[in-house]
Amino acid sequence: MTIRHSKDNSFKLILGNHQLFAEFLRDFIPVDILKSVNPDDIEDLSERFLPLNQNARDSDTVKRIRLKGDSPLFVITIVEHESKVNFRTPFKMLQYICLVLDNYEKEFENRNAPLTKDFLYPPVLPIVFYDGPDRWTALRNFRDRTALRDVFGKYIPAFEYELVALNKYRQEDLIEFCDALSFIMIIDKLGTKEGLQALKKLPQGYLEQIRLKVPENLSRLMTDVITALLDRLEVTGEEIGAVTDLIERKEYRTMFDALVESVLADKRQAVQRAKEEARQEWEKALQEREKEGARRQKQMGVSPDIIAAGFGLSLEEIERL
Repeated sequence: MTIRHSKDNSFKLILGNHQLFAEFLRDFIPVDILKSVNPDDIEDLSERFLPLNQNARDSDTVKRIRLKGDSPLFVITIVEHESKVNFRTPFKMLQYICLVLDNYEKEFENRNAPLTKDFLYPPVLPIVFYDGPDRWTALRNFRDRTALRDVFGKYIPAFEYELVALNKYRQEDLIEFCDALSFIMIIDKLGTKEGLQALKKLPQGYLEQIRLKVPENLSRLMTDVITALLDRLEVTGEEIGAVTDLIERKEYRTMFDALVESVLADKRQAVQRAKEEARQEWEKALQEREKEGARRQKQMGVSPDIIAAGFGLSLEEIERL
């Protein structure tokens, strides 16, 4: 399984779960009305727009959110986790928005509601979640990607998508959210197997809160997601199995202890190998210097016996110089 597919699968699981998606809106989107969204308020419509996201975009989602009042909210989430920034994102988002609104219109076709003056289209919240290593440099307003916008500005769609860049959040920021999603995001930020050592710094109080907050129906999902994230860090299957077993038993305090110890053991072995290689290189260089010194004395006519005594070489080795 490639890193790309591993990430796609993990975020498909995350954003496909309504509880985690509600946490995502609450934690990362600065809109007060979204703080009270519950899992029961969310409907997943992603499959309706499959032709648009089937091109290696398995983790893109379209949600319908039930808000107070008559109008729903549609949330489009595009996940970007490549090291290369996708500059086509504003246009991709425009395509999604048009399809969503067209689909909404069709719900009222029998009543001809879209043809009346009072008909209002629902708001659409476009979100890009980016967990790549570099700074996101793509333009966020579609108008800014259009030529002659100074002349034709009022005729050009001017929406802006909300950017959630995971690399802007420190571990301390994510800990403050204190929910299941924050725990997953902390693991996603690690980047390498060596980064797992940062998990030892997680406060015990935070892990205890996660244990209490994660319901039984989320334990299996967290196991699958964390398996996918650890897999891309090249953690062995045996090590992943040990971690997921503790997750299912909700023993969060110790779930990464063995894994971190394995990383430290690997580092100790790597340091030992580096020391041994350095020692061998030093000995090889010393031998070469001794041979060079012996060679020079031989050229000067010094007796082989004296050279052998001075440099610790055999007469046969001196003869070959």
